[in-house]
Amino acid sequence: MRHSINSRRTSLRAIVFAVGFAALSVAAAPVSAADAPALYKPAGTVNLGAPERWDYVVFDAGADRIYVTHGDRVSVVDGKTGTVAGTISVPGVTHGVGISAATGTGYTDDSEAGVAIPFDLATLKTGTPIKTAPDADGIVMDPASGHLLVINGDSGSVSVIDVHKSAVIATIDGGGGLEFGAVDGKGKFFVDGAKNNELVRIDTTANRVDAHWPLQGCERPHGIAVDGATRRIFVSCANAALVVVDADSGKQLASFPIGKFNDGAVFDPVRKRVLAANGDGTLTVIQEKDADTFVPLGTVATPPAARTIAIDEKTGRVYLATADIAKIEPPSKPGGRPKVTFVPGSLKLIELDPI
Repeated sequence: MRHSINSRRTSLRAIVFAVGFAALSVAAAPVSAADAPALYKPAGTVNLGAPERWDYVVFDAGADRIYVTHGDRVSVVDGKTGTVAGTISVPGVTHGVGISAATGTGYTDDSEAGVAIPFDLATLKTGTPIKTAPDADGIVMDPASGHLLVINGDSGSVSVIDVHKSAVIATIDGGGGLEFGAVDGKGKFFVDGAKNNELVRIDTTANRVDAHWPLQGCERPHGIAVDGATRRIFVSCANAALVVVDADSGKQLASFPIGKFNDGAVFDPVRKRVLAANGDGTLTVIQEKDADTFVPLGTVATPPAARTIAIDEKTGRVYLATADIAKIEPPSKPGGRPKVTFVPGSLKLIELDPI
């Protein structure tokens, strides 16, 4: 993931979804916003201000907090009051947040320095940076091993941090540029292999890759979510597609069209819904009926550029980050990307509740 809609990983060219993935597709055309039943309603907006270069939105269920990384800081939002509870500053550019409740420590990163930065969950005061690798990006806490996993995107590696020692204990080669990842809680870490259009599975007990699964019909996977109960992985892709993968065999079970400029996906285990946040101003909602049956419910209109997402799995509340677009200028050269300018200080957190 990257901070803004004109990032180098999130292409802004008009990607046309190629219909039909042969036997892989089990879905009908998506339900249009006009025909779909009401699925979510606005629940609040929290103004975060500058800078407008944002990346991950992370929900901490234990503290009912939402972390939004943008530019050189992390805004910390109190989920109960809907107000900004504090700010974590970093020297360079931050992307991810991981939480270690056992040690009372959170972690963010500085991609430019290639470090993970610990911070005290109570005071938000930062500690001594931990060297990882260039382009430290997404961060995930693995409950099975108790280790923190830092995805070094362009380096194509994962740094494994022992949170009790505040030290990297292993570096796992992912085989190419990586995006985000998700754990199943049982010792497997699934990472988007963005460069090779694949899903990389890591054994977090042995700290090694144990599978590379090509993703058919998926270009540059960005978002990822897991249903641990059914052993299903949901991967959202930059070419406006979402694919469903068996977590144990790597078999692709289904594929669906989603909105353009996607950068995140989540799974609601209570309502059994897969949600893909798309920068084109849509939230795609897919129902998991059972392990082998998936039904598109429709799309929810969201503010343009709301492409990163987090969810409170208990209540189903969805959190999206976005900023107001001031103007979009055409590419400076054929095949280039449009230049998007945001209104200064307009970054905000959007809250949606299921109906």
